[in-house]
Amino acid sequence: MMKDVSIGRYVEGNSVIHRLDPRFKIILFILYMVTIFLANTTTAMIATLGVILFLTFLSRVNPLEILRSLKPVVFIMVFIFLINLLTIRSGDEIWSWWIFKITTVGLEKATFMAFRLMFLILATSILLSLTTTPLKLADALEALGSPLKVIKVPVNEMAMTISIALRFIPTLVEETDKIMKAQSSRGAEYDTGNVFKRAKGYVAVLVPLFVSAFKRADELAVAMDARCYQGGVGKTKLHPLRLKASDFVWLIILAAVAFIPLAVDFLVNMK
Repeated sequence: MMKDVSIGRYVEGNSVIHRLDPRFKIILFILYMVTIFLANTTTAMIATLGVILFLTFLSRVNPLEILRSLKPVVFIMVFIFLINLLTIRSGDEIWSWWIFKITTVGLEKATFMAFRLMFLILATSILLSLTTTPLKLADALEALGSPLKVIKVPVNEMAMTISIALRFIPTLVEETDKIMKAQSSRGAEYDTGNVFKRAKGYVAVLVPLFVSAFKRADELAVAMDARCYQGGVGKTKLHPLRLKASDFVWLIILAAVAFIPLAVDFLVNMK
């Protein structure tokens, strides 16, 4: 499962999504996030699936690579589905036992919430994680947050922190995998036994992982201090972000595509 974490893992390519300015990607992601949660009909959810497939086609990333990003959040999706299924009591009763009750409205809302979360994770992977390098993503966040410098918000330092965090996620994931294999060879068990036995096995992973993470953080702090890092003072970029005409064209196209589920939702409600 650790190798299925898509955050910070970039898939090299030369697609439309890869070439799009990262600032526009963040704006589009926010727009898609809003439209995904505003879709309220089955037809609109199907249209949202079509939009995700269209983005997948434009990104030219292996669909299996994109679907792999869902694996770490399957538990959260199931949990959200069950919470909505068992707490929404309005609608016709389908099944009940003791204090539990499943209704038609609860089943519909729970299904919608699970699919919304799934579409949100897929959109994040396509627009940000898999098609944008951590450095470009941090530069885009810094550029979008630059107006906050007026009120003394440390935008440069925050962007640097995000960049470092994204950069080291794949490293920590790889190190976790190595530690788990090393502990397994020593008899640690993660998938068998009761909950307490599994928790004990994961403790044997977390302790060396935290020690390694703090050691890396200390080494990085010393290196930055030795190079006289002072935030955004005198900071330059080797590859500064520059907007192209094609970026504006694709921003308009992809923004229009984002509103398709809402348009479908509106037409369905008009009937």
